[in-house]
Amino acid sequence: MSLHDSLVVIDGTQYSNWNRQIFEEMREGGVAAVNATIVYWENARETLSRIAEWNARFERHADLVMPARTMNDVLVAKRSGRIAILYGLQNCSPIEDDIGLVEVFRDLGVRTMQLTYNNQSLLATGCYEACDGGVTRFGRAVIEEMNRVGMIVDMSHSAERSTLETIALSKRPIVISHANPSFFHAAKRNKSDAVLRALAERGGLVGFSLYPFHLKNGSRCTTGEFTDMVARTVDMIGVDHVGIGSDLCQAQPYSVLEWMRNGRWSKQTDYGEGSAEHAAWPDPVNWFRSNADFPKLTEALARAGFSDAEVAKIMGGNWMRILCDAERRD
Repeated sequence: MSLHDSLVVIDGTQYSNWNRQIFEEMREGGVAAVNATIVYWENARETLSRIAEWNARFERHADLVMPARTMNDVLVAKRSGRIAILYGLQNCSPIEDDIGLVEVFRDLGVRTMQLTYNNQSLLATGCYEACDGGVTRFGRAVIEEMNRVGMIVDMSHSAERSTLETIALSKRPIVISHANPSFFHAAKRNKSDAVLRALAERGGLVGFSLYPFHLKNGSRCTTGEFTDMVARTVDMIGVDHVGIGSDLCQAQPYSVLEWMRNGRWSKQTDYGEGSAEHAAWPDPVNWFRSNADFPKLTEALARAGFSDAEVAKIMGGNWMRILCDAERRD
């Protein structure tokens, strides 16, 4: 058995155009579990429909995918050659202004929720806002409730002050499921050294993103540049606090990109990073085009000098630990 085949590979974020081909690529790539985004701007009723769509996929492709009711299901999926699906919300829109919906969605399988998606929300400030007011009163209550029911707080698209306050407020470790260090590339959504250090001090995790707009040299980023970033981050915060959050959006049409950026809040195309060059889906890096390429990540990390045990943590072990810990409710 190769090193990669022995791993429990967990991807902290994807929003692909889910179909049988992608599930087969996941199996080919040895992916045991993925935190699948089901929401960007959807309200509560629409989120229920997204969950119903996943129920239909589980029925239609039962030989390839299964719901992760508990983290033990990830191990079951690994042994049976399937992929366990965990739900993630990239915005707080599904809970609307009702704190009771936090527990409702956790009981339906939602494991992570971002407090913001780029913009100011009812809970905190997004990374594209000019002024960061920090966590709101409602945000403080929601963080406490998420801690209680075992839903992990995600600050991938949040602004600096809001992120630092959330790390301090949360009684449980939080995650930045899909972002990179600012020292690697100065995208608005990438995170400062101060955020990464605070995250690690409270037991949290950052999932490294393969989305080209957040990589050094974009689509031309090499495996060596990527693993240098991983190594420098590990030197800064330790190997127990890093993972993969690929942010793969395989086979999605442009209309989905518009929905992610604009939702219902804007009539204008929101380029996010502030340039029309970001108007379309970026070309992927040539060494990570689909889920089938996950073995290349393992190979690159091993080639960069990480031990087998360190590779196991980065490729999924750390995600497994933090997700298992979250299952233990207060």
